[in-house]
Amino acid sequence: MTLQLRDISLPIERDEAELPRAVARELGLKPAAVRSLEVVRRSVDARRRPRIQFVYTVRFEVDNEDAVLHRNRRNRRLARVEKPRFEFPQSRLDGRRVLVAGMGPAGLFAALTLARCGADVMLLERGRPVERRVRDVERFWSGGGFDPVSNVQFGEGGAGTFSDGKLTTRINHPHIRLILETLVSFGAPREILTDAKPHIGSDRLRAVLIRFRRALERLGVVIRFESCLTDLLLQAGRVIGGVINEREEWTCDALVLAPGHSARDTYAMLEKRGVALEGKAFAVGLRVAHPVELINRIQYGMAGHPRLGAADYRLAWNDPASGRGVYSFCMCPGGEIVNAASETGGVVVNGMSRYRRNAPLSNSALVVSVSPDDFGTHPLDGVRFQRRLERRAFVLGGGDYRVPVQNLLAFLGRGTGPVGAICRPGVREADLAELLPAGLLAPLREGIVRFDGKMKGFVTAEAVLAGVESRTSAPLRIVRDRAGESVSHPGLFPAGEGAGYAGGIMSAALDGMRVAEGIMSKLQTVETT
Repeated sequence: MTLQLRDISLPIERDEAELPRAVARELGLKPAAVRSLEVVRRSVDARRRPRIQFVYTVRFEVDNEDAVLHRNRRNRRLARVEKPRFEFPQSRLDGRRVLVAGMGPAGLFAALTLARCGADVMLLERGRPVERRVRDVERFWSGGGFDPVSNVQFGEGGAGTFSDGKLTTRINHPHIRLILETLVSFGAPREILTDAKPHIGSDRLRAVLIRFRRALERLGVVIRFESCLTDLLLQAGRVIGGVINEREEWTCDALVLAPGHSARDTYAMLEKRGVALEGKAFAVGLRVAHPVELINRIQYGMAGHPRLGAADYRLAWNDPASGRGVYSFCMCPGGEIVNAASETGGVVVNGMSRYRRNAPLSNSALVVSVSPDDFGTHPLDGVRFQRRLERRAFVLGGGDYRVPVQNLLAFLGRGTGPVGAICRPGVREADLAELLPAGLLAPLREGIVRFDGKMKGFVTAEAVLAGVESRTSAPLRIVRDRAGESVSHPGLFPAGEGAGYAGGIMSAALDGMRVAEGIMSKLQTVETT
């Protein structure tokens, strides 16, 4: 057993080496009595800016725990805890064949979990390995042409490969720590284990993916790139395999479908096959870029500090007139807006940051909620709605993959301001009111004004908007039961963000593990009955 103490504060100028002394002072101990101190969590308290502090939760050992607990029995922040053990699910699936389609977080962690249990795993990815994918995307951003096979959405690592690599989640599950430790073992920075808002950064995430791939191969996983699941093999209504690239059949005991939220041809194939699908709410809008120092001053009361990094924010407002939620999404401190197109003739934007978050601009999506009431009740109507917006953005940008942009003041009708080259391969100034449906414009504009009330200076001539942000989450859900299996097609196990059951790297990875556990339970049940 060990002791845990929450909410230990240190000014940002103070080193973590002072934590044992701070703990000892609070508990009435000598500093030498606090041993084996470990930081469990670290967050930033900027409520009294610019007097900013780090706030820690720590675990440590002392002699005579009972006496220490008794003397500090009124301290509700102190508790005895057992150091948890984090292990992959233990089961045996030797000889069982599992096909996993998609190498985003859900597919990767499903494949890893199943392979550790002895399953014969084939892992498909419609795009290319991350090394080639990075070159393809950089060529597109440099004006070298769009590649529908290898882009910001498709390829090893999924859409998160070109993002901030954020690992925040509100889910409290033992596997969350296991996922983080697994990423650290593959080269992610160790601070993701303790930071309240951990991130890897797009640059470091690429190296993590390569090590992940090698670990899978050592476990015997067969990895196939440029291999798209184009159909299902069915027998008496049960999925018994998949068709790869319209010609190759591979039979299996279970098929994990982790397609990502942009696999629109996969959605169409599922609908054609009669797989149970349902439309769901998501959000669309624009992405805003501010100077990083401006956001730092608003949030920290200073232009910056070497121990803090670029400031982030999270904003939300509910429009009482329409009932729509307006909120910031996928905030990327010290990053860049990226052209995240995945279809010919469409433009969609996203945000990306590197590990150091040292670019001159910070950006975030500013989005408005939409639902089937806005676009239709057919399962694919959300996809069609997204596509219309993206094609409109393509036209507004000039029809050559430039991104349409507008100064924030101009968008609000409050004046004018400069428009910089905030997105590669280029930008074109446009009236973004022509991009979004009329019913979304008023809530978005009012929401931005409300955000300025929460972050004074948010509305400024230094801010620029880009569009369209349309891939906040999957526009449909592949309906499954509590074990993770399709309610209409046994043997099919939808997983992750593209299946409609996650919303980021961590939740997608966790969902992949949960689906793998469901497969273990199902296959073991079949074997024993």
